[in-house]
Amino acid sequence: MRRLTAVPWRRARTRGFPPSGNGASSFHLGWRLSPGAGHLVEAAVTLEVTQPPVVDHLYFWALQVGFPGAGGAHLGLQWNRAFPGFGAVNWGGYSVDGSLLRGSESTLPSTPRDPNTRDYPWKPRRAYRLRVHRLGGGLWSGEVQDLSSGVATTVRELIAASPFVTDLLVWSEVFARCDDPSVTARWSDFVAVDERGQRFEPDAVVVNYQSRAAGGCANSTSVLDGQGGVLQVTNAERETPQGAALALDLDD
Repeated sequence: MRRLTAVPWRRARTRGFPPSGNGASSFHLGWRLSPGAGHLVEAAVTLEVTQPPVVDHLYFWALQVGFPGAGGAHLGLQWNRAFPGFGAVNWGGYSVDGSLLRGSESTLPSTPRDPNTRDYPWKPRRAYRLRVHRLGGGLWSGEVQDLSSGVATTVRELIAASPFVTDLLVWSEVFARCDDPSVTARWSDFVAVDERGQRFEPDAVVVNYQSRAAGGCANSTSVLDGQGGVLQVTNAERETPQGAALALDLDD
C-alpha cells in the first residue's frame, strides 16, 4: 500500500521581501476592449499616486504595450532613490529575443545615466497622463503630461518594428517588503485609439496578481474607487480575487 504524505500548509506571503527572480511583487490590470477596435496605434491612461511610499525601496507604476513580433515596452513613473527626490520616469522595453529595445536619446537628464529611466520630479496626489503613440517609421513616442500644469514631456522614442500595439496593461511593480506601509496608485481614463482614429475605452480591467510560487505578496489588491478609477493597493486585505473583471463606469 502506498503511504500518503501530508503536504505542509503554506501560509500566504504577507511579510518580508518578495523572493521573486527580480525581487519584486507585481500586480496587473489587463484592458478588456471592444472586439470592434481595429489595430491600435495609441494608448493612454491617467496615473495618480494617492498614497506614496515612505521607504527607500523601488516602486514602478506603468502602462505596458505589446509590439506584435517585436517585443513590448512600458511607460511609467518610479519612486527610485537613485534619482533626485525619488522622482523618475521610464520608457523602455524588450525585443522578442530579450534584448533591450533601442531608442532615441532623451532630452531629460538622468542622474545615474540610465538611457531608459530619466529624472522626473513627479508629485504624490497629482495626476499624470501616460501616453504611448505611433510616430511612423518604427518609432513609438512615450509621453507624460502633468495634468495640473498641463505640461507634456516626451520621454524619448523607442524603435519597434511593429505598426500597432496590443495586450494593453497597467501595473504596479513593488520591490519593497510585503509588510511595508501601504501605498496606493489610482488609474483612470483608459483610452486606446485605432488606426482609423476611433477611440475605445475598456469596459473592464482584468485583475492579475503575481503568484506565491513566483514570489508575489498575498496582501496586494485592486479595487474600484466608485469614482471611475481603479486602485492598486499594497499591504491591504485582498478584496478582489485573481482573474476577476472590474467593470468600468464608461459614463463617469
